[in-house]
Amino acid sequence: MRQIELRSDTQTKPTPEMRRAMYEAEVGDDVSGEDPTVNKLEEVSAQTLGKEAALFVTSGTMGNIVSVMTHVQRGDEILLEAQSHIYFYEVGGLAALAQAIPLLVQGRRFSILHPDDVKAAIRSPNIHYATPRLMCLENTHNRGGGTVMPPERMAELKQVAASKGMAVHLDGARVFNAAVALGVDVREITKHVDSVQVCLSKGLCAPVGSVVAGPKAFIEKARKNRKMLGGGMRQAGVIAAAGLVAITKMVSRLAEDHAKARTLAEGLANIRGIDVDLEAVHSNLVSYDVAGTGLSGAEYVEKLRLQGVRCGAQGPTRIRMVCHNDVSMDDIKETIRIADSVVSGRLT
Repeated sequence: MRQIELRSDTQTKPTPEMRRAMYEAEVGDDVSGEDPTVNKLEEVSAQTLGKEAALFVTSGTMGNIVSVMTHVQRGDEILLEAQSHIYFYEVGGLAALAQAIPLLVQGRRFSILHPDDVKAAIRSPNIHYATPRLMCLENTHNRGGGTVMPPERMAELKQVAASKGMAVHLDGARVFNAAVALGVDVREITKHVDSVQVCLSKGLCAPVGSVVAGPKAFIEKARKNRKMLGGGMRQAGVIAAAGLVAITKMVSRLAEDHAKARTLAEGLANIRGIDVDLEAVHSNLVSYDVAGTGLSGAEYVEKLRLQGVRCGAQGPTRIRMVCHNDVSMDDIKETIRIADSVVSGRLT
């Protein structure tokens, strides 16, 4: 049975153009700065993101922890939204590796931080307190349901951070989705942060890799931290070649994924017992609740899997589906039909 893969956009496969680019890639020793394809990817990424320099890393998690390690000192405090990916899904790296402590602030609507809440959370200087050194933002917000933080709010938060002597890092794993959803150049988002991590996999379809971008001195220090973590790659141009295709060719098609997500959300919202907040569907993620169906999240996921649809549970009754390049609009319509049949009890 063919599987409709909606668990994550990390499930995307590299495009034929990427596979050709990987096969033909010119390579060298990246640790020595001699891989021309990696160098080109870093140059293009820095220019695209509006930063002085960029660094190719193996994953978004590595990109975030390298950035955190570069910004902070041991014992410093990092302010994050309470449901942020860095805090929730990155194995405690900010504590284990950066040896910093998190200061969690609950976001408001769409899991977006409010400046007043951030101001209230940051304590005044005191010999007893950790030094607040870094604010981490996330755009789009994963656990928020792929929601988008407007640049205006990012500017406000940057101002708060600057007033407290804090740098700002953006977990921009899907920042191009945010830019497409807002209809702006990505630099309108990244100009409000000191550093940014962007995934080349996920919706951009590269098989592996992320980039970190920021000031030249920051990236030089980050490169050494990457090496410390075992991320110094040799002939990495083989995978960087796919990343070049991702960042130069695949951004423009993200709007298709957003359209699929909107169709999916509206279709699911019409099924009795499924609760979808349509106002929260900003990009390629659809998060919804199935409590009204009488099924647990695990039961719902398993019933869909048996009918050829793969999705994931984010809680007792919370479900996430993610649209991407390898899912067609026909797949979306079939998913809606199967979900309706499962919930209506027509499938056993």
